[in-house]
Amino acid sequence: MATSMDEDLGPNPAPSADDDPLAEERLGFVREVGAQAVWSLSSCKPGFGVERLRDNIMDTYWQSDGQLPHLVNIQFHKRTNISQIYIYTDYKLDESYTPSRISIRSGTNFNDLQELQVMDLTEPTGWVQIPIKDGNVKSIRTFMLQIAVISNHQNGRDTHMRQIRIHAPVEGKHYPLELFGKFGTVDFQKFATIR
Repeated sequence: MATSMDEDLGPNPAPSADDDPLAEERLGFVREVGAQAVWSLSSCKPGFGVERLRDNIMDTYWQSDGQLPHLVNIQFHKRTNISQIYIYTDYKLDESYTPSRISIRSGTNFNDLQELQVMDLTEPTGWVQIPIKDGNVKSIRTFMLQIAVISNHQNGRDTHMRQIRIHAPVEGKHYPLELFGKFGTVDFQKFATIR
């Protein structure tokens, strides 16, 4: 369960375990922009680095190696609209390695990061959605995001995060793939491969 510590927003209900960040991507409302960024970590165990956060496999994870806070830095080459962050965690598998409090920060570089939101997570399992807002605006434009793990469940020292997805709003018309069918007809199959 996730709750926001922002006074403006009040408590947010936890997303259900079947929330899927890919659903909004398929509907054409958002796009995943994490691939456009340079990712870095405050620390990691060998073989459990940033590539594990981005491999789309829920059984792999980033494992930190050091003192709290643990940081995930996401730097974009140009100012980018960000509307939400999804973090996949699994308390049942990770127990004391699961984050219990995280902070989301934004800025142009490491020296001017401003805290946008602090969230408390209570035994989260599945995708945790973190809406990114600046006042009443539904998204922010930023060069850099930082996700800071402030504390873990059961006072754990190191942390596990299984996946992170960064969403930007799609501007203009939305063209969900479902409008175009299943792409299973003979006509579509003819053009599925290049000779």
